[in-house]
This record gives sequence, C-alpha cells and structure tokens, in this order.
Amino acid sequence: MNAKSLIAATLIGSLALGSSSLVLAGPGNGNGNGGQSVDAPTSAVVDPDLTEIEISDLRYMREEEKLARDVYLTLDEQWGKQTQVFARIALSEEDHTTTVDYLLDKFGVEDPVVNDTIGVFTNQELQALYDELVAKGKTSFINALYVGALIEEKDMRDILAAIDQTDERPIIIAYSNLLDGSKSHLRAFVRVIEAQGLTYEAQLLDPEEVRLILEDNSAVEE
Repeated sequence: MNAKSLIAATLIGSLALGSSSLVLAGPGNGNGNGGQSVDAPTSAVVDPDLTEIEISDLRYMREEEKLARDVYLTLDEQWGKQTQVFARIALSEEDHTTTVDYLLDKFGVEDPVVNDTIGVFTNQELQALYDELVAKGKTSFINALYVGALIEEKDMRDILAAIDQTDERPIIIAYSNLLDGSKSHLRAFVRVIEAQGLTYEAQLLDPEEVRLILEDNSAVEE
C-alpha cells in the first residue's frame, strides 16, 4: 500500500453528501478552481510533475484555509465575548493557509491570494460561501458555532479528496497535517456546542466517522 492509500485508509472513510451546492464544491468535484484558469505564473515555472488537478487543488486549498480564517475572525468580532474558540482557531487557520502557500512556492504554482483582506477571494465559489456562512453565523451564537463545525467537516472532506488526487509526498504530508488540524478544530467547536446543552450531529460527513473523530482522546489538540 502506498503512502497515499495508507493515509486515506486511516483518515476519513465514506462521506455523505451535503445539501448546499456551495458546500459541495471543492476538490474531487471538478470545482477545485472555481472556473479559474490554472495557467502557470509568469514569474515562476510550475513543477512539470504536477498535474492540472494537483495545481487546482493547491490553489483551492490555499483559499479554503483562508476562508476558515476569515470566517472565524469575522464571527469572533460578534461572539468573542462569549467564547475564545473563533479567535484561537483563526490563529491555527493562519498557519494552515501559510502551509499551503509554502507548497505553492515550492512547486511554482501561482498564489490565488492576491489580496489578503478578510472576506476577499479569487475563487468565486469560495467568495459566495464566505458570504453565506458569515451571514448565517451572525444570526445567533449557536448558528455561528455550527458554521465553524461545518467548515471543519467540509475541510476534511476536501482535503481527503485532494490527497486521493496526488502522489507528491510533500503535498500528502502537508494535507494530512491540515486534516489533523481540522479534526482538532471540529472537536473544539463541538465542545462549545455541547456546553450549550446541545447534541452535535454531523452536517456533511458520515455520522459514524464524525463520532469516531469526536471520541478520539489520543489526539493532540491544536
């Protein structure tokens, strides 16, 4: 079994489909670049070993991690007095998007983040998703927490799909670290949700897989 298959077999299993077309978009669904061109940048030479799918997925992951950071920073402005979870995880997401930026540099792929302003995206699917999630998260504290959990479930699904599309070891390792981070973030959001007297149910992933993630006491939390 190669590295990619081993990682895929030990992480997220079968994934359930979500209800939102925006949430469904991502690597593995043919929408990893939101209709954007994946032409090579003029100032760098793209690694010839990378496929168009790998390039598209790297660009998508860069902005998807930025989306998580931006949503959490925005929701922290409204709900930060009630919980520190958004601010804390936003810091971690900054590390995640920087990790993908490193991969872009390493493989000579153009960075889609041309404007690092909160809430600004090159990928129009992610732009629409950001707007949708922020609007929902501002309606109530509980909705904001569920938005955070949904983002982490979506990240996990998309990361696994991207792992399945690459044989590049540095990319697999980086994506796997992002996946571990998303698991940790999901547990953090669910702890706050359950502290409100609610029982969390999976929004996008297979419920059994989410249960196993939430019950994993051996994980090192970010």
